[in-house]
Amino acid sequence: MQPLSHLESFVQSAESGSFSAAARLMGLTPAAVSKNVARLEANLGVRLFQRSTRRLALTDGGQRLLAQIGPPLTALADAVDHAAEAEQQPAGTLKVSMGQAFGRAYLVPLLGEFLQCYPAIQPDWRFENRQVDLIGEGFDAGIGGGLNLNPDMVARTLGPIHLVVVAAPTLLQGRKGPRHPADLAAWDGIARRAIRTGRVPVVTLRNKAGEAAPVEFRPRMVFDDPEAMCQAALMGLGVTVLPMPFAQPWLARGDLVRLLPSWWADAGPTMLYYPSKKLLPARTRVFVDFVVEQFSQRGFAQRVRAD
Repeated sequence: MQPLSHLESFVQSAESGSFSAAARLMGLTPAAVSKNVARLEANLGVRLFQRSTRRLALTDGGQRLLAQIGPPLTALADAVDHAAEAEQQPAGTLKVSMGQAFGRAYLVPLLGEFLQCYPAIQPDWRFENRQVDLIGEGFDAGIGGGLNLNPDMVARTLGPIHLVVVAAPTLLQGRKGPRHPADLAAWDGIARRAIRTGRVPVVTLRNKAGEAAPVEFRPRMVFDDPEAMCQAALMGLGVTVLPMPFAQPWLARGDLVRLLPSWWADAGPTMLYYPSKKLLPARTRVFVDFVVEQFSQRGFAQRVRAD
């Protein structure tokens, strides 16, 4: 049986990408974490990391070990936290995945109030535009859309993800705005490449009458990041299609205007995901309740609707 301190040092180093980051999370020195991992490697007779001056990279053996012990170690830590929190306030590291722009616009502004209510919780938030394996990567929760829901997860709806066509006001100067999606064929556009497939999908807009029409502007540039698309649109470089949760702050300030206001595409809901554990850590439970309540009070779903 390997010491838990060695196993935890390995898992934290693998998930954070460095001994220094793992040491901060565990309250140890980087040297102590490195020594724990080295002892684990010696005991197992397996090299777990390829080390360099910049980063740690898991070997094939390290990846297999992480997949095998990561979830059980997380479950053990949750059980200990649950027992401790029964008599105390929610505590511990809260690991949450969220989109970069969405997290900065809607979650970070809530952080001060959340920490006032739960000062013993330490947020460990990952801002990344990718689909994560919530269970396999040991997240307490995830916020976004398009995640495949499995029986080990629960989802709470925060609001819709409606896609709308937007542009900078300067781009419209001296031009008649489009009245139908077909009119976009005469406009330069900023297209989005899907990260998962590498393709540039065609967005199909619909209106309340049930009509459907594709967005077929002239692709002037192609990006795979909505923030870059928004920045280019703000510069007047073309029209683009953005999710309303992302576009709404810019539309509210007048920096972007919505074209074809009676047309939109439905990309599904914005969801708050978390594991369906019998012993759900109190830190996760209060985070879920807090976010759902705050998004409801602030009228998030109403603000990001496009229909």
